[in-house]
Amino acid sequence: MPQDSSKPGILLLGVNHKTAEVGIRERLAMVNSDIPPLQFFSSLNVCDEVVFLSTCNRVEVIAVAPSIENAVAKIKLHWLEKSGLSLKDASNLYEHKADDAIRHLFRVASSLDSMVVGEPQILGQLKDAYKKADEAKTTGTILNRLMHKAFSVAKTIRTETRIASNAVSISYAAVELAKKIFGELKGKRAMLIGAGEMAELAAQHLMANGVSKLIVANRTLARAVELADKLHGKAVSLDEIPDALHEVDIVISSTGAPGYVITAEQVKKAMRPRKHNLLFLIDIAVPRDIEPNVNNIENVYLYDIDDLSGIVETNKAEREKEALKAERIVEAEVIKFISWLKCLDIVPLIQGIQNKAEETRLKELSRSQSALKGLTPEQLKAIDTLTRSLVQKLLHDPIVSLRKSHSEGEEQALALMDAASHLFKVNGSGK
Repeated sequence: MPQDSSKPGILLLGVNHKTAEVGIRERLAMVNSDIPPLQFFSSLNVCDEVVFLSTCNRVEVIAVAPSIENAVAKIKLHWLEKSGLSLKDASNLYEHKADDAIRHLFRVASSLDSMVVGEPQILGQLKDAYKKADEAKTTGTILNRLMHKAFSVAKTIRTETRIASNAVSISYAAVELAKKIFGELKGKRAMLIGAGEMAELAAQHLMANGVSKLIVANRTLARAVELADKLHGKAVSLDEIPDALHEVDIVISSTGAPGYVITAEQVKKAMRPRKHNLLFLIDIAVPRDIEPNVNNIENVYLYDIDDLSGIVETNKAEREKEALKAERIVEAEVIKFISWLKCLDIVPLIQGIQNKAEETRLKELSRSQSALKGLTPEQLKAIDTLTRSLVQKLLHDPIVSLRKSHSEGEEQALALMDAASHLFKVNGSGK
């Protein structure tokens, strides 16, 4: 059912890696703006509550507004203008309203809308965005509840599905494969050959899994030193690789060298002083860095980029299956949140009825003061409890009916609210 645009509602405007190039995302992030984003959107006076999310892959405004249509139009116009963009760039923006906005946020929090489905970073980024909004006091009842529910949905999905359990990047898959070979990586020693982005990502995964020693080898020694310092490792030149093979258990190679960086003969020589302890090599370079015959040496395991790509593709397919389960969880939680939102309309009316009943009870007790003069404090307390209990029991069924009415459809809920307002002489705002 479409939401009445005259009612306060939830909206979400933004861009992501699928809808806008990085140059547009950078501008909309308002990093160099003279006014912080939260302050800027609040100053437009069209939102009661607002959260601003900015990551390398997405920039989004999540807001609650008295009039959704008015807020969408004004935010678009002024956000583009403030970011140095024109109205033609509005085509890059997506907009979600009411249940679509809730659904989108839940999917973002659960990494279902991420470049890599199942990646964990987005949840932390969303929590940081909410923390900033909370500190800036730009959130209220609805967004506080919505953001916490988004965090809860993401946690449920990670607990009840295997959406994040399969490696879907080459560097991560390499480390996961090493874990399968060794059981665990705690205390193991590793060498990276090459110092590019893929090698750095692999190194970060290795360190996170407890690798105790890291050697970085690179054609340009300065770059090896830079990466080794960053990861608290040791830098060596490519010429020192044969000697370093004695010291390590895992080798991940990703250079752009035209020929083999590691030969079968070098590995054979290294295995003697190693006393034939297991050696695991991963070659993710194209052309290959490690001579394929290495795989024929006893206690040596070699995997290349094709092996890892096959693992990644299989894992992506598995994640997609798990994503379907996750989508069902999201849909169920969207329905629950919409139900809670509809209850908000009824809460002021219920509070008004309860307040009026309590005022009437106290007024009648006050009128009876002269007749109650001879009673003990215990007897007065018993009368107070009795009258309070009578009021609660009389109001119980009407209040339960009001709370359930939203599930019977908006028209029936409104009709019952109007009837309750008329019967109890209380308006919809609880006054």
